[in-house]
Amino acid sequence: MADRKETRGASRVPPRKKDKKVEAKVESVPEEDKGQEKEKAAEQPVQAEGEKPEENGVASEGAAASGENGEFKVEPMELPPFEIIEGERINPFFFKFQFKNVEYSSGRNKTFLCFLVDSQARNSEVKRGYLEDEHAGTHAEEAFFQQVLPEYDSALRYMVTWYVSSSPCPACAAKLVEILQARKTLRLTIFSARLFMWEEPEGQAGLKALAAAGCKLRMMKPTDFSYTWDTFVDNEDQKFVPWEDCKENYEYYQEKLADILQ
Repeated sequence: MADRKETRGASRVPPRKKDKKVEAKVESVPEEDKGQEKEKAAEQPVQAEGEKPEENGVASEGAAASGENGEFKVEPMELPPFEIIEGERINPFFFKFQFKNVEYSSGRNKTFLCFLVDSQARNSEVKRGYLEDEHAGTHAEEAFFQQVLPEYDSALRYMVTWYVSSSPCPACAAKLVEILQARKTLRLTIFSARLFMWEEPEGQAGLKALAAAGCKLRMMKPTDFSYTWDTFVDNEDQKFVPWEDCKENYEYYQEKLADILQ
């Protein structure tokens, strides 16, 4: 998984400006008019000091005034969880950014999972597509078995291949181990552009557990990036051009993965 740091803040309403005081021109009022004005003033409700004025008899909503400084505060909005996105072709810009095998994945706050599923059943076609998550709810790895391959037939053999922007997080690795143990005829191979939390003990333990459960773990080399570009990206017939240090970064991650799994 990529880093899960993305947050969204609610917009704030600017504080209301104080009305400027306008000096009104004092006019002489006849004595009988003064009496009428006093009667009208007595009929008007008295507004307590610090109380919010009403608009057309109804107090304005959406802001709450603090008693100390009189400034209006807006309660933060609670954003809904992001949904899993499923499709056939990835935007080329997203692919080049999210799959870039840099060491520090700053700003890459989601996981892209490209998949191939061959159930080896008669007259069945290879299922192909991708999933994208925002790390606010179900992760792409778990969503795959909920949306793409929810059913399982023990009489069939399943060959599942993933090309992911980042390797599974410890929690997803544990869930995948459970699935692989329950689905004995399913074989899973994961090609990762980057390793997630590879320096942390829990991240390393998750990868080891996956390998022990029969999952094949590989790092994406330049030819894998090219294959993913041709198969899963809306590339408009453009050829894949590896970024600088693509091969060197693959070798770096491959060495780290080998050290973890030895």
